[in-house]
Amino acid sequence: MIQYSSEVRAALVEKRPLVALESTIISHGLPRPRNLEVALEVEEIVRSEGATPATIAIIDGVIHVGLEKTELDRVANDENFTKASIRDLAIATASGLSAATTVAATSHIAHLAGIEFFATGGLGGVHRGAQESWDESADLLALANIPVLVVCAGVKSILDIPATLERLETLSVPLIGYRTKKFPGFYLPDSGYTIEHEAKSAAEIGAIWRARKEVGTANTGLVVANPTPLPMNPTLHERLLKDGLAKARENSVTGKAVTPFLLEFFHANSDGESLKVNIEIIKSNSKLAAQIASS
Repeated sequence: MIQYSSEVRAALVEKRPLVALESTIISHGLPRPRNLEVALEVEEIVRSEGATPATIAIIDGVIHVGLEKTELDRVANDENFTKASIRDLAIATASGLSAATTVAATSHIAHLAGIEFFATGGLGGVHRGAQESWDESADLLALANIPVLVVCAGVKSILDIPATLERLETLSVPLIGYRTKKFPGFYLPDSGYTIEHEAKSAAEIGAIWRARKEVGTANTGLVVANPTPLPMNPTLHERLLKDGLAKARENSVTGKAVTPFLLEFFHANSDGESLKVNIEIIKSNSKLAAQIASS
């Protein structure tokens, strides 16, 4: 069920470092034509750090690990691509669907393909009001059960960050800040919450990843929180978050529809600032993931 690009297949055979990349940011997270440009730039960043990029997507029911240029173009421009999490994989493949993969699904497929390192933008987590809705991202359970190292800019600031940190602790998912003890909030380098452990270099993170096998804790993922190098203006962020939440309530947006609604609200009302931050986040995280994979 898995088709490898020629570049990824060669890297697997030669045991060269690989970095998995999700496709949801390409198909649903960035506007056209910038989405394809960014996807190509991110892959080149990974290569420049000595690793091989493996962008993951489902095309016509076939799981692709690594995309050829024409396939990447299709993910970026085909409006019929849906989003697939882990629970959707069998449905998508059996039904011949095309789908971009979420953080959870990308982690799952990366592990199937023997890839240990994964770069994304921001993690999903516990949603605001989850004590009533029980709305919690599948990313958290994936991290608890799939041994893939995920480099991210923390969790999206529109989520319930303290509840998400508590869930990561309960699920025994290790969390490391890259050159910081401040937990990032995606658009912001500091969410207001702290991280217990900090690593100063990619090599240090690589050593921690390998040490998990020695101490018998290699059955979970590992989260590396990498603060955005281009933060959004905090005042603008607070205003957009407050207004976006109010707009969501006004429009009766609930459950899993809240996050995409708020992200779109940020994009539409930040005069391009949230888009710039989003792009710099995925570039920075991809670079760090490649450095860790190559360490």
